[in-house]
Amino acid sequence: MKYRHIFFDLDHTLWDFEKNAEEALRELYLQYALHTLGDFKDDDLVRHFLVVNNELWNLYNTDKISQQELRENRFPLVFTALGIKTFSICPQLAEDYMRISPCKPHLLPFAKEVLNYLKHKYTLHLITNGFADMQSTKTNSSGITNYFSEVITSERAGSRKPHRQIFDFALQVTQAQASESIMIGDSWECDVLGARNMGMDHIYYNPQELAVDLTPTHNIRCLSELMHIL
Repeated sequence: MKYRHIFFDLDHTLWDFEKNAEEALRELYLQYALHTLGDFKDDDLVRHFLVVNNELWNLYNTDKISQQELRENRFPLVFTALGIKTFSICPQLAEDYMRISPCKPHLLPFAKEVLNYLKHKYTLHLITNGFADMQSTKTNSSGITNYFSEVITSERAGSRKPHRQIFDFALQVTQAQASESIMIGDSWECDVLGARNMGMDHIYYNPQELAVDLTPTHNIRCLSELMHIL
């Protein structure tokens, strides 16, 4: 086999961020009686949160904001989008969201089946820009912790994808070579280009079939396709 090591991204690749975040937000909508703050439904809260969160993570991944700024600004920006003018509950809301959401168990379709298939053939690892204090909870709550030999977080590596340093750190820790490794993730910039710049093969998990400028090693819509590729 060409590959010995497989590196997965976690959020949006294995762990179903949207579904887990949605469940947590709907619980918080009821717990905090957010309907009393304005004319909006829990659907509106979820929709604006996902947009704001994506924008903030793009800024974080390009070193334009810090982890603290991402966490502190997320709910005030969501409230602003919803037309809410008081932000007094935002810090507690943010804290509760970060406590509840990682405990949700939902994985993307075929994630568990694929991990069960791959674990007997390869050594599996995670490389994630997600915060260390939440990622371990996510893998535990979804029952996938034991599939991975190493979990490389941006905090542990002192660098974030797509920067070369985090990939160098991952290869050093796992004692792997780029030529015998492959990266699987949903982010074109962080996962695909990050691995490509390392000379590492890569699989773009692309369920929305987004158009891209370069041809990845593999482009898949469903995780189940990995069982035909690897």
